[in-house]
Amino acid sequence: MDGIIIINKQKDYTSNDVVQIVKKIFKQKVGHTGTLDPMATGVLPVLVGKGTLLSKYLINHDKIYTATLKIGMKTDTGDITGNVIEQKECDAQILMNEEKINKALNSFVGKQKQIPPMYSAIKVNGKKLYEYARSGQNVEIAPRKIEIYNMKLISISKEQKEITFRVSCSKGTYIRTLCEKIAETLGNIGTMSKLNREQVGEFKIEDSITLEDLESSKNFNVISIENFFKDKKEIILSPRSFIGFINGMKLLTDEPNDVYRIYDINKKFVGIGLVKSGILKRDIVI
Repeated sequence: MDGIIIINKQKDYTSNDVVQIVKKIFKQKVGHTGTLDPMATGVLPVLVGKGTLLSKYLINHDKIYTATLKIGMKTDTGDITGNVIEQKECDAQILMNEEKINKALNSFVGKQKQIPPMYSAIKVNGKKLYEYARSGQNVEIAPRKIEIYNMKLISISKEQKEITFRVSCSKGTYIRTLCEKIAETLGNIGTMSKLNREQVGEFKIEDSITLEDLESSKNFNVISIENFFKDKKEIILSPRSFIGFINGMKLLTDEPNDVYRIYDINKKFVGIGLVKSGILKRDIVI
């Protein structure tokens, strides 16, 4: 079992909870990429066995979320799980003006800088931001470059005072912070009440499996290391070159710089190689 399983994480599980459960099922090394907060649901790619070696290829993926913004409430964490620090009357006109809401959402499309929330795992001077927050310490947070590719209004609930929208964004985007900024643009305050991640890179929620189904089923999709690199060119090695590759030797090649699928003379997949400046060296060996 070497590859990637797309888990549909349920609410109240931490990403580490998911890793521990999958590890117990397969009794192999397990990791994850693209952490989800406990309150969030949706796509969590889990790496199993030698699939954990793929983590460096999974750090810059774009993402798609469906988020729900609750108007009239602000919390210390930026989401509904935090302590309420401010409340404000929600003018009914805000939730009745779909045109204004769409305009507010679209105003965030594009490249921009975003200041991450204090309750996050980003490190400043070797210490996570949420550790500063819990101890009541102030710390300067540097803004990060992000990009919002698309925003679309999904629904409006006047009763719950909530706006649900879909957002396509770059790595490093905090939807909690985005929700707060949208509320400000609408002339109020807000907090994120729901978050569902629909896609991470090419990993889609329709291809995912819940932990419950994973534990009870033998029919689930594992994205193999070979299939993960299906769009990359292949290199077939001679028996002599194959031995050198396996043993970590650097091999001369005319291939351009890139990642390659490596096969032996019998067309058996053996791993992944990297070519740089005319040199092929191993990266992942199965």
